[in-house]
Amino acid sequence: MEIPKFDETFIPILEILKSGKVLKARELVDEVKTKFYSELTDVQLKQVTKSGDLLIDNRIAWGKSYLKKAGYITFPERGHVQITEKGKNHTSSITLKDLESETSVFDFYKQEKDLKQHDSHANFRISSPQDLIDEGFNKIEGEVKSELLQKLKSIDPYFFEKVVLKLLKKMGYGEFVETSKSNDGGIDGIINEDKLGLDKIYIQAKRFNEGKVREKDIRNFIGAMSGDTNKGVFVTTSDFDVKALEKARSAHHKIICIDGLKLVSLMHEFNVGIQVKTTYEIKQIDEDFFDEQ
Repeated sequence: MEIPKFDETFIPILEILKSGKVLKARELVDEVKTKFYSELTDVQLKQVTKSGDLLIDNRIAWGKSYLKKAGYITFPERGHVQITEKGKNHTSSITLKDLESETSVFDFYKQEKDLKQHDSHANFRISSPQDLIDEGFNKIEGEVKSELLQKLKSIDPYFFEKVVLKLLKKMGYGEFVETSKSNDGGIDGIINEDKLGLDKIYIQAKRFNEGKVREKDIRNFIGAMSGDTNKGVFVTTSDFDVKALEKARSAHHKIICIDGLKLVSLMHEFNVGIQVKTTYEIKQIDEDFFDEQ
């Protein structure tokens, strides 16, 4: 079962409200999910928007907002929802096309005049404003990660090792010590998880333009680890072949393998090698402000 588009929540919302009972907004969301979307997986239910809201809750909220604009439901008091007579008469079928004819929701669609391509037009019609925001952010994020990976593949291998160590420090794994480049024995750095260096993590960073990390690379890494630690992180700009991953999993040591895609995702998350260009604010009505009157 797929997470519903916001317009696919219209009928479920009206179905829950058809008795005419006033429900709290939170109760409505929970009942819609329980009755109509119980087959969604835990992963789907935990999926969030770029603003941090649960995606399924956000879709239902936008469905509720559109139905309110079109007069199918009403908000009798703050944080509560109730179906209208109009809503009761349209519980069997209602689509975005139905809402298009509503003058009260004209503003939702006035921007469509500026859309030139059919695909963009169709996408706009089935996406909530939050979906469009997330889609834009995801596209920009994907382009940044792609450029970042290409940049990592072109930098000096020794500098790449520094990048990896700085990332792990930014992630909260403690101070790092770079090993000698002339004789590192397969170890590019050591992370001290505590100030006394009692717990250590050994780091191997391989900047590959082509090819994958092989089993022998993992085996050499394990062999280079001394007896004072059983933790290691192997990072590459490329990928790991199947046997390399199997070797890492079967080792007595705890070996974490980070490929190029995972690496740039972590760098993006912890702002290593990138910077924030623009910050946008999403604003909403402050109901508490108006409750003071």
